[in-house]
Amino acid sequence: MAVEQGPGAGQQADAGGRDRVRALVAPDRLREFFAPRSIALVGASETSGWARLAVLASTLTGFTGPLIPIHPRHETAFGRPVVRSLRDLAAEPPDLAFIMVPTHAVETVIDDAAAAGVRNVVVLASGYREVGPGGHDLEGKLVAQAAAAGITMLGPNCLGFINVTTGAAPFGLTVPLPLTAGPVGVALQSGALTSVVLGFARSHAIGISSLTSVGNEAMIGIADMIEYLVDDENTKVICLFLEQIGDPAAFARAAARADAAGKPIVALKAGSTEAGQKAALAHTGSVAGDDAVVDAVLRQLNVIRVRSLEELMITSAMLGYSRVPGGRRMGVVTASGGACDIIADRSSELGIEIPDFAPQTAAAISEHLPPFASARNPLDVTGYVLANAATSFLNAMDYALDATLKDPGLDFVLYGGVNPPEAAPPDELMAQAMEQRMAWISERIATSPIPVLPINPTTVDVGPHAREVLSRHNLHVYNGIDLGLAAVDSALRWQGSRGTIPAELLQRPLPDGDLTEAEPWSEAEARSMVAARGVPVVPGELVTSADEAADAAQRLGLPVALKIVSAQITHKSDIGGVALGLAAAQDVRAAYEKVRAAGAWVAGATVDGVLVTPMRSGGTELLAGVTLDPTFGPVLAVGLGGVWVEILKDIRLRALPVGAAEVRRMLEELRGIDLLRGARGSQPADLDAIAEVIAKIGDAALSLNGTLRALEVNPLWVNGDQVEALDVLIATGPDGKSGTELGA
Repeated sequence: MAVEQGPGAGQQADAGGRDRVRALVAPDRLREFFAPRSIALVGASETSGWARLAVLASTLTGFTGPLIPIHPRHETAFGRPVVRSLRDLAAEPPDLAFIMVPTHAVETVIDDAAAAGVRNVVVLASGYREVGPGGHDLEGKLVAQAAAAGITMLGPNCLGFINVTTGAAPFGLTVPLPLTAGPVGVALQSGALTSVVLGFARSHAIGISSLTSVGNEAMIGIADMIEYLVDDENTKVICLFLEQIGDPAAFARAAARADAAGKPIVALKAGSTEAGQKAALAHTGSVAGDDAVVDAVLRQLNVIRVRSLEELMITSAMLGYSRVPGGRRMGVVTASGGACDIIADRSSELGIEIPDFAPQTAAAISEHLPPFASARNPLDVTGYVLANAATSFLNAMDYALDATLKDPGLDFVLYGGVNPPEAAPPDELMAQAMEQRMAWISERIATSPIPVLPINPTTVDVGPHAREVLSRHNLHVYNGIDLGLAAVDSALRWQGSRGTIPAELLQRPLPDGDLTEAEPWSEAEARSMVAARGVPVVPGELVTSADEAADAAQRLGLPVALKIVSAQITHKSDIGGVALGLAAAQDVRAAYEKVRAAGAWVAGATVDGVLVTPMRSGGTELLAGVTLDPTFGPVLAVGLGGVWVEILKDIRLRALPVGAAEVRRMLEELRGIDLLRGARGSQPADLDAIAEVIAKIGDAALSLNGTLRALEVNPLWVNGDQVEALDVLIATGPDGKSGTELGA
C-alpha cells in the first residue's frame, strides 16, 4: 500500500493551511493521537474483513477502552450495539475514529467526525494520490477538510497502528502473539510489511513500543513519526522502512533531534531508481545515482542504513536493549571453536578488533579450562562446559565472562552463554540452577563496566519457555553471528558520528523549473568563476591564433596543453579538441590549428578560442563535482578522477554544504586513498589542503543558488602540497550567469 512520496497534500495549501497542519502533527498532538482511550470503528460490520481484523487486534493487544461500531444499517456487530453515525453518539466523542468506508464516503465521515468533536482519524481507504493526478487533488481536499476541522489524520491508504504499551490497536491486519512491549518504535511506508515485522519481532523476542503504517502521509509523515518517537519515553530506537523521503528538510530536522536525544534511527530504504539527471553534462551525473545519494545523505544524518528486514530488526534490537560499546576492541566467549573462526573472519571485515587478553585475564580464565584448551581471544571453552558435571550453577563460560569484564584492553564482550532451554528442566534441582544462573548473568550484564552482548550463532526462533525466562531476567539474545556483528558495527558508527549533523543540511529550497534545462559555460568563464572563490586553477591563457598560442606557451613554460574553448563542447577530447605534452613552439602552432579545426565539426558550437596551460605530470588526479539531485539538492562527489572516474567508480558523496573536515573524511573513505598517502614511494599528498580546496568548490557551486545544474573539476591535480583545477565545467539553468561574478 506504499505510494510515491512527494510533498504531502497538506504542504500544498496556503501558509495558513500549512500552519494548521503543522500544529495538528506536533509531537504533543501525536501523543494524544497514538494513545486513544476510546475508538470508533466507522463502517464496522461482521461481514467486513477489515472490521473483524481491527476488533481482533484490539482484543489481542488487551485494549480495555470502549470500541464503538458505527454503521448506518446494522443494529449490532461483534456483540456490541451499533451507532448509525458519529453524529448520533450520545456520550462524549471517542478519542479516535478508524474509518473503514469506501473512498467516496470518507468526506461525509470526516464531516460527521467534525460535528461530533472527534479529533483524530485513521483513513484506511485507497484511491488517492497513489492513483494519479485526480487522486492527488482528492487527497488535497481531504487534508484541507480535516485541517479546517482541527482533525489529525493518519493515511489515507494505510492500515493503522498498534501502541503496544497502551494496547490501542486501530489496525487492519493480524497481530501475531505474543506481542511484547519493548524499546523499538516502528514506522513503515508499507502496509503489508507490518505483519512481517511483527512476526519477526515475535520470533526473536524483540519488544515493540509502537508500530505504524503511514500510508500516503497526507498529514502525518515519516518526519512527524520520528519527532513523535523521539519524545516517546517507551521508545529507545526508531526503526523505519522507507520507499521515498518526500520532505528532506523535515526529515533532516527530525533526524537531528533524534541524534541530539541519543535515539538511533535504523532505516531500510528500498525502491531505488535511476538518477534523475537526464541532461547532466558532467561525469558526476553518471555516478551520483539516486540510491547513492540517499546512502550519502542518510550517513550525514547519522541514520543507520541496513539492507534487509532481518538486519533492520536485529540492529534495532541491539541498540534498544544494550549499551553501545565505547570502542572496537572485542572480547569473545563461546563454547565453539567454529564460531570463534566465523566471528574472527567477520570482525576483520568490519574493522572490529579482537586483541589478546591481558595476562591477568588469561590466568583467571585458565583456572576454569581443561588442560587442552587455551585462554585466547576469541575464547572457545570447548565442550568441557557440557561434558563435566558442574559443582556450581555457574560454568566455565560464566567464569570466563567475569574475567573478561575486568580486562583493561576490551571495550565490550560478545558472549555465547545465554541459552535458556526450549522446555522447562525435567526436575526442580535443574530448574533452580538454571534460574540462579540466568539471574547471575542478568546482574553481571547490568553492572558490568563494559557492555555484554549475548549472541546465538544462528537466527533461531525463541520458543515460549525461553522467551519467558529471558523476559523474567531482562535478557535479550541477538540471533546470528553475521547480523549480530553487523549490528555492532552499525552501533559503533552511530555512536562515533553523533553530534556531526550540519545545521544547514537540506535546508536550501530546490530550484523551480525543469531541472533538465542546462546551459554550459565556456571553460574560460568556469575557470574565472571558481578562481574568484579561492579555488587554485592551473595558469592559462585564451588565444585566438597559432602565434598567440606559441607566445603564451613560452610565457607559461613548455611543455603545454591546448584545449578548445566552447560552451557547447563539454567533452573536448572526444572530438580531438585537446592536445597534450607540446614541448616546442612549432608543435604548439600545429596543434592550435588542429584543435581549433575540431570545433568546426560540432554543429551550433561557438568557439571562443583555445586555452593554453602548462602540463602537469606526476601526482594524482581527483574528481570534485557537484550536481543537483531532484530530492536532496546540491550533492558533492569526490573520487579518483581523470579518465578513470567512470571505470573505477571510487566515489564518495555528500549533500551540501560540507566543510573541510567532512571532505577529509570523504577522502579517507576512498578505496584509492593509498594513492594520496604516498603508495609505492610517491610523495604523500596534503589531505588537509585537498579538503580545503574541495570545500571551496562546493561553496562555489552553492553560490550559483537555484541556477546550479552541474559544477565539475576533473581532474583536480594533486602533487604533494600542490592542488590545482586542470579542467572546470559549469552548467546552469536559464539565466544562470545573471548576477554571477566571473572575474577574479
